[in-house]
Amino acid sequence: MSDDELHFASLVSLAERVRTREVSSLEIVEACLRRIDAVNPRLNAVVRLAEDATRAARQADAELRDGIVRGPLHGLPFTIKDSLDTAGLVTTAGTMGWRERVPSRDATVVARLRAAGGILLGKTNTPEFTWSDATDNDVYGRTNNPYDLTRTPGGSSGGAAAIVAAGGSPLDIGSDSGDSIRHPAHVCGVAGLKPTQGRVPRTGHTPSYRGIVGSWTQLGPIARAVDDLALVLPIIAGPDGEDPHVAPVALREPRDVSIPGLSVVFFTDNSVHTPTPETIETVRAAARVLADAGARVDERLPPGLAEAAELWTRIVRADGFAWLRRLLQEAGTEGEGTYSSWLPDEKPVPAAELTAMLDRVDDVRAGLLRFMRDVDLIVCPVMPQPAVPHAGTRSDLDVTDTYSETHNITGWPAVVVRAGTSPEGLPIGVQLIAHPWREDVALAAAKSIETALGGWQRPPI
Repeated sequence: MSDDELHFASLVSLAERVRTREVSSLEIVEACLRRIDAVNPRLNAVVRLAEDATRAARQADAELRDGIVRGPLHGLPFTIKDSLDTAGLVTTAGTMGWRERVPSRDATVVARLRAAGGILLGKTNTPEFTWSDATDNDVYGRTNNPYDLTRTPGGSSGGAAAIVAAGGSPLDIGSDSGDSIRHPAHVCGVAGLKPTQGRVPRTGHTPSYRGIVGSWTQLGPIARAVDDLALVLPIIAGPDGEDPHVAPVALREPRDVSIPGLSVVFFTDNSVHTPTPETIETVRAAARVLADAGARVDERLPPGLAEAAELWTRIVRADGFAWLRRLLQEAGTEGEGTYSSWLPDEKPVPAAELTAMLDRVDDVRAGLLRFMRDVDLIVCPVMPQPAVPHAGTRSDLDVTDTYSETHNITGWPAVVVRAGTSPEGLPIGVQLIAHPWREDVALAAAKSIETALGGWQRPPI
């Protein structure tokens, strides 16, 4: 098989080809490494390579010849966001104090991918402690979008989405506290899943599961195809005996979801930021796909979206970003790291104001749950615009996002899939949000949209 066939194939397809020995693990790993070597000088998406990937691939091939299959990812390569610990491989979380830090153990999701047979290729770039819509830091610098190198790949999983879109890796695991899986998936034209809060352990991720921000952070897969998200979720989900927020809730199969009969609500404008005309039409096109498949589709605006977006912004900075300062201090990073242009101006709010905001968050969550009593799925923009140009500084990137943050507050699952293209040729994704623990519904709907509207398309890089 040609390199193009290998490094642009879906994870599901590669898994089948490895199991039937149509292609070897070593061929796939070497094809991905060649692709990384070809595109990464322009993308700066992969910031560290694992030294043992080809050795692990040879071992996987030898095991397969002996009838040993370690799991559904046997012999398949993956990259991992640099905010997730990898035993024996430098993990910086984009902060200078950790530029030579080598963890002694894997993050839970990394360990689970390896146990399922996956082979780590390397680490992908992230903003410092994942806290930016631009993937840029003082350790490794800026990552570019594979569809237009002058534009951002989004953040904070921008390195992950960029290298997956460009064919250097079939899979990465992103983290999402506000939009950090969904934004990069949208602007890089790939598929991404933010699971339900409490579905996937965050052990070994920085920031961790602790505190308000930690409770809003979820880990999930980024791949080129929706079926790949469905393949990976059962591998990484479930309690690990450490993350105190993860619940033992059974997963459901997307293939068991019947699109006919689903109740779908879509909206194109949340009354905070009006999207581009092409974004609006992309959401409408996705809604038409579901209607044509037999779903009951209605255009309605859920309640509380504007307030949810405001509360997210106010709460993450309510302690004057003391939580972020603690991360910097614990890592041994001097000063304010990459946040020196704005962090010194942040001041904590009074305790009474904070507790009142937390009360309102739960009011918003309850109102949205009431809205969902007769709704199975919400379809809406991911962001109001496609990828924006790089800014002069990290703090003045012209990104507006009030469509994704709401569902870090609710904790509901959300899938992003490419469904359109901007006049500049940039990807436009749509966001599909389901009830808590119903990733299956969002994945099934995303698969229908991907099939009808094309999904991922090869970038020009």
